[in-house]
Amino acid sequence: MVGPNEQRTQHSLFSGTALSPSMYGRIPMTNSSSGFDGVLACHDCDLLHHVRDVPAGGKALCSRCGALLYRNHPDGLNRVLSLNLAALICMILVNVFPFLSMEIAGRVEETVFISGVLSLYQLGMGELGLLVLLTSLLFPLLGILGMLYVLLPVRFGFRLPGLVPVYRLVRIVAPWCMLDVLLLSVLLAAVKLLDIANVVPGIALYAFVALVVLEAAAYASFDRALLWPATSTDAAGRGGTAADAELINCHTCALLVPASMLSHAGKGNCPRCSSPLHRRKANSIKRTWALIISALLLLIPANIYPVMTVIRFGHGEPSTIAAGIEHLIEAGMWPLGMIVFVASIIVPFMKLAALSLLQVSVQKRSGWRLRDRTVLYRLTELVGSWSMVDIFLIALLTGLVKLDALTTITPDIGALFFAGVVVTTIFAANSFDPRLIWDHRK
Repeated sequence: MVGPNEQRTQHSLFSGTALSPSMYGRIPMTNSSSGFDGVLACHDCDLLHHVRDVPAGGKALCSRCGALLYRNHPDGLNRVLSLNLAALICMILVNVFPFLSMEIAGRVEETVFISGVLSLYQLGMGELGLLVLLTSLLFPLLGILGMLYVLLPVRFGFRLPGLVPVYRLVRIVAPWCMLDVLLLSVLLAAVKLLDIANVVPGIALYAFVALVVLEAAAYASFDRALLWPATSTDAAGRGGTAADAELINCHTCALLVPASMLSHAGKGNCPRCSSPLHRRKANSIKRTWALIISALLLLIPANIYPVMTVIRFGHGEPSTIAAGIEHLIEAGMWPLGMIVFVASIIVPFMKLAALSLLQVSVQKRSGWRLRDRTVLYRLTELVGSWSMVDIFLIALLTGLVKLDALTTITPDIGALFFAGVVVTTIFAANSFDPRLIWDHRK
C-alpha cells in the first residue's frame, strides 16, 4: 500500500479532474503503467491509498492506522455465497429441532431456540425478549438473506432492484448480530446448571455452532469490491487524505466524491449508490456524549437492582450482578465468575472510559498517540457486544429452568437497565467518528 510519505510524491498519477460517469460503473479504470487499480480512503483515518494487487488470501491494511482496507479471496463471490447459503440452512435447523434439554429427578424440560424469548415475554419482560430476539435471530437472518439477495443475482450477471437499500440494511444490522456472544452464553448456562441437573444438547445446538462458524467465515470473506470497485485513479485529488483532496468517502460503496457536489447545507447523495454523503458523522461529539452520559446513568440501577431470582425447593432471593458473581466464585466456578465479571462489570466501564478519553482528546485537538487511540476505538467497538452475555444467559436460564416446585429462574428489573447499558454503549461507539482523531494531526 502507498503510505502517507509516498502519497505526497505520487501526485503525478492523478489529474485532479472532476469525476466522470464512467467512474460510477462496476468496472474499475486501471492504470496499467502505474500498476494501480483505483484509489480508496481509509474509513478510520481518511488517508488515501492506491489499490494494488495482494496475494491470494492476503489483505491490505492502512499504512497509517492499521485498519483493514480490502481482502483478496480467490473466487470470493462463490465463496461468500456458499457460506451464506450454508448459514441459512443451519439457521433453519436451529429453529426446527430441539436446542437444549434438562433432566432432573426423572423430569425432562426441553427447549427450542426461541424458548427464552417466549419465557421473557410471558414473565412481563417483553422488551428484554425483543432485544434477545433481534440480536440472536432476526438481525442475523436479515444479514444472511440480505447478502444472498445482493450477491446471488450478481453471480449470474444482473442486479435486483433495491440492492443498495438492502446492502445498507445489512451493514446497519451487522454490529447487532451477536451469535458468537450467544454461543458463549450457552456454554456458561450449561456449566451453571451442572449442579442442578443434566444438560443434554439437541440437534439445533450443533447446527448453531456450525452457524456461528459459517457466519464469521462469510463476514471475513466478503469484500466490498465484489459489488463496487475503487474510485478511478484520476479522482484522487491533491492531498494525503480525502479531506485534504476535497473528496468525500461514501460509507456504502467507498466512492470518492468531490465535496463540490454537496449543497450549501452540506447535504448530498452518492452518484453511484444514492446513499447520503457526509464529511464527518453529523453531531458526532454531541451525540456520543449524550449516549455516554445515558449509559452511566443506567449503570447505577443496573448494578443496584436484582437481575435474576433463582428459587430452589421454595427458597431463594433476588440476585444482583455482583451477588451472582460472588455466588459463582463461592461455588467453586471461579472461571465462570470471572467471565461474567469481565463481561458485565469491566467491559461496560472500560468502554465508557475509553469513549470518554477519545471524546476529550478530540475536543482538545490532541495529536497524542493517534494510531493508538484509533486502535483503542476499534477495540471498544469489538468488545462492546460481549456485555450481552449476561442478558443471553438470563434468557437461556429463564427458558430452560421451569421446574415448578423444584427450581425456577426468573428475570428482574435490573436486567432491563443492564440491557439499556449494552444498547446505549453500542450506539455510542457507532456514533463516534474515528476520523476526528486524525483531523487535528500535527
